[in-house]
Amino acid sequence: MKVAIIGAGSLGQSIAKGLLSNNAVSSLYLTKRNTNSIKGFSDYNKVTLTSDNEKAVKNATILIFAVQPKHFELILNNLKSHLHENHVLISVITGFSIAKIEAIVGSNTCIIRSMPNTAAAVGQSMTCLSPNKKGKEKVALAKTIFNSLGNSMEIPEEQLQAATVICASGIAFWMRLIRATTQGAIQLGFEAHEAHELAMQTCFGAATLLKESGNHPEAEIDRVTTPGGCTIEGLNEMEHQGLSSSLIKGINKSFDKINQIKN
Repeated sequence: MKVAIIGAGSLGQSIAKGLLSNNAVSSLYLTKRNTNSIKGFSDYNKVTLTSDNEKAVKNATILIFAVQPKHFELILNNLKSHLHENHVLISVITGFSIAKIEAIVGSNTCIIRSMPNTAAAVGQSMTCLSPNKKGKEKVALAKTIFNSLGNSMEIPEEQLQAATVICASGIAFWMRLIRATTQGAIQLGFEAHEAHELAMQTCFGAATLLKESGNHPEAEIDRVTTPGGCTIEGLNEMEHQGLSSSLIKGINKSFDKINQIKN
């Protein structure tokens, strides 16, 4: 696959790392106004770094746009004359609707909105995909790309804002929970590096248990709670202090905010 990532910021670089580590591309163009910040990618033979978006578009068939929302419309207008029927446009840009993209490049263009997260860099992203009518022809191709970076799921576009909160913002939510667990472990006497490893691996183990078993979280919780034991004591105190309600409230606050920037 000949891929160009237009806008190699944090998310764009994460996608690039995942594609390269999985040998998923035959060539990869990365664009950024200042390529010095991505010069580490020049070590890969398949990668071309450029500040010229037109050059990238002319040398790729799959175009992944990862620019800031405020720049996207101008970039699309500058590139639309270089687009052809074989191009597949994949946007990972928050809040920029398919209708608005079609208004610039036409509804006969394959357009797929997607929302991966930064775990793409280590092949563990959860990516949601929403195509336009023409883009449905290339959803399988998009899934091939994003499955190489983790897992993917096709959803209606109207659910993409919510998916962004759960999957993209969710990375930060889970990081904060891991940090809190780390701090708790330090308070119990572990060195910082030990506490960090204990928290990370336990979080990874919990997610892996659910994924491999297909069980509901409460089923796995029941396996480690005993009557009158320390686990249920800790869980009940967390709930008394609002653990679940705080998480749900935070998710809903993020959803309210993302809908304020919806286009």
